[in-house]
Amino acid sequence: MLRATIIPAGVAASLVLVPLPGAVAAPSADAVISEVYGGGGNSGATLKNDFIELANKGGAAFGLTGWSVQYISASPGPTSTWSVTPLTGSIAPGGRFLVAESAGTGGTVELPAPDATGTLALSGTAGTVALVQGTTALTCKTAADCAADPKVRDLVGFGTAVVREGSGPAAGASNTASVARAADLADTDDNAADLKAGDPTPTNSKGDTTGGPTTPPNPTEPGSVRIHDIQGNTRISPKAGQTIQGIPGVVTGVRTYGSKGFWIQDTNPDADPATSEGVFVYTGNATPTVKAGDAVLVTAKVSEYYPNQAGGSQSVTELTNPLVTVVSSGNPVPAPVVLNDDSIPEAYTADAAGGTIEANTLKPGSYALDLFESLEGMNVQVKNVRVVQATDQYHELWVEARRQDEKSKRGGAIYLGYDRPNSGRLMVQALAPEAEKPFPLANVGDRLQGVTSGPLDYNQFGGYTLVASTLGALQDNGLQREVTKEAAAGELSIATYNVENLDPSDPDSKFGELAKGVVTNLRSPDIVTLEEIQDNNGATNDGTVDAGATVAKFIAAIKAAGGPAYEWRSINPENNKDGGEPGGNIRQVFLFNPQRVSFTDIAGGGATTAVDVTGKESTTALTASPGRIDPGNEAWNTSRKPLVGQFSFKGKKVFVIANHFNSKGGDQGIDSRFQAPTRSSEVQRVKQAGIEQAFVAKLLAADPQAKVVSLGDFNDYQFSPALTALTKDCVLRDLVNELPEKQRYSYVYQGNSQVLDHILVSPGLTHAKYDVVHINSEFANQASDHDPQVVRVKP
Repeated sequence: MLRATIIPAGVAASLVLVPLPGAVAAPSADAVISEVYGGGGNSGATLKNDFIELANKGGAAFGLTGWSVQYISASPGPTSTWSVTPLTGSIAPGGRFLVAESAGTGGTVELPAPDATGTLALSGTAGTVALVQGTTALTCKTAADCAADPKVRDLVGFGTAVVREGSGPAAGASNTASVARAADLADTDDNAADLKAGDPTPTNSKGDTTGGPTTPPNPTEPGSVRIHDIQGNTRISPKAGQTIQGIPGVVTGVRTYGSKGFWIQDTNPDADPATSEGVFVYTGNATPTVKAGDAVLVTAKVSEYYPNQAGGSQSVTELTNPLVTVVSSGNPVPAPVVLNDDSIPEAYTADAAGGTIEANTLKPGSYALDLFESLEGMNVQVKNVRVVQATDQYHELWVEARRQDEKSKRGGAIYLGYDRPNSGRLMVQALAPEAEKPFPLANVGDRLQGVTSGPLDYNQFGGYTLVASTLGALQDNGLQREVTKEAAAGELSIATYNVENLDPSDPDSKFGELAKGVVTNLRSPDIVTLEEIQDNNGATNDGTVDAGATVAKFIAAIKAAGGPAYEWRSINPENNKDGGEPGGNIRQVFLFNPQRVSFTDIAGGGATTAVDVTGKESTTALTASPGRIDPGNEAWNTSRKPLVGQFSFKGKKVFVIANHFNSKGGDQGIDSRFQAPTRSSEVQRVKQAGIEQAFVAKLLAADPQAKVVSLGDFNDYQFSPALTALTKDCVLRDLVNELPEKQRYSYVYQGNSQVLDHILVSPGLTHAKYDVVHINSEFANQASDHDPQVVRVKP
């Protein structure tokens, strides 16, 4: 579990947002956040733990059951999430309530006995803490949005926090200083004025201000509690929150980067296959001094760490704030558990009707997720495995440990339904940093020959992860980038390509590779719809919306690659209204070859103007070209609006709709602790699909033979409710369903080759030759994270 922010391929890196003036909500008359300290256990700190202290200014007890304290980083980006500590109990009138959070490896003084305990790892210098009615993670990422959220009772931004109250964040927080309210607990909703830096003064509900004064000595004798007792037979440790003395084990792996720490495993296992014999010992910022083969005794607190609690991730049972004694060295590491067709169940997980599976007794013989959880922290092994997701920029790849899972035509793991998740997928990470041991640069279909082994971990973006101390040898499968067929005489070729946040500041090499894909691999289609074209200064958030420079640079790159002199049409969005990277203003763009096809310009289109249909049969036309479909509808909030254009090919009208539906951000993962996982973003895509389906139906009502091609990045699967809504009443047919199953993919995520991009056609286009052109998603070197698609039609 890497606590450093790991961003998967295809997801934009977090941005540093420009601080805005803080919004002001009504000051609290009762419960407030009275003190925040994030330096616990850091260099120079006396206290071992971070903490959040609450206070009650009111005249009656303030109930906290069902409430939470939540934390987010100082400059939240697109992938940032709030972390949550649920609360119970109450704050007496005039009283305090102490919430202990994550411990570091330093410090000598315990907090007073806390009233609640969490695992939030606060920054010592900058961040935001909120007191929230409810335990669902907040989604706001600006001061104004959080102030407008009625669930937020109080909020403290400190350091350089973007999310704060009033004129600025509280100043002065450090490894040795907290930020705290004055004795009168004044709350003017201005963090800079209300909270001042000083020595940490944690106070619990009993009024205690001190805890255990010194660090106890390192353990010398094994205690009575073993690792399998700590892990238990569910996903949550029965010992969570307890400090356990003298836990014995042998070190199986040491991580010296990211989440520093080491894994230990008991050499005397119990007889229960549901209880893991391994566990991660988290050392925080301190580099571990142990090595593989050391027999150790560990005294530590048992914690449950959620890499992405808001996203529904599983937790990792770990030992924190450890005291370690090395008993002996050079011991054999416990033999790895072999993961293969025989050991990994086909069924992925039990269904809890959307509820949590954390309390379920593990059934490792029945469910893959239960098997992996039962091996959490243990030494495991795969052998001669196929790569199903290419090496990414973070030196990670995915393998398929269960050969019976669905195989794509080119060697990936094909994802064909919510009930067919491919249970044998595992991420592989290197145990050692890249500088110490190069990581293989693998494409889909390559193999790791021989043994790959190491501790089994879990992380935010990858789920269960084999942290490899031993890596198999790379066997190159010779995967080649595809080239589509030439369009025949009389065929109109139309393609779609998500060019992944393209803007003029991107290197010329990216423009060149994308252009090569258009010219060589797609064979210079007559029409290309582009998604994720950013404005002229990319992610600079200064109100710029025009993308003329971006498109001109791309057209020039296409021409330099031997392609046609494309012309283009688009509509600038309203600033920051279409989602995506803040400031980037992504939009869809039509490129077209004027030597082959003409664009019918019809005035009247705009960012907020809805296009309509006029005429009947041969006179059927758009009221604006280019136009946007119902852009004012709430279904398109913070999402791209469909761009529709009217073209003419050999005297025949063709209506083309360029799409980029809302992303899957906020959905619970396939490996979530909630099963079945909630796909919250799906609701909006279903609404979007319904609006577009109605528009196409209106076109077909005017002219049943209208030639309509709808294409782009729909951010959903061919079997999803959104695509079902889009194809309702057969107004459109999804061409990916006409491919053999093994070829149905355009994107690879968490080892699953899946469909996000589609081309759909109306019934009047009976001649449609469709191709997904695999040039990106399966390769370690990518121009984009999406594969482009093309269809050849005869209008």
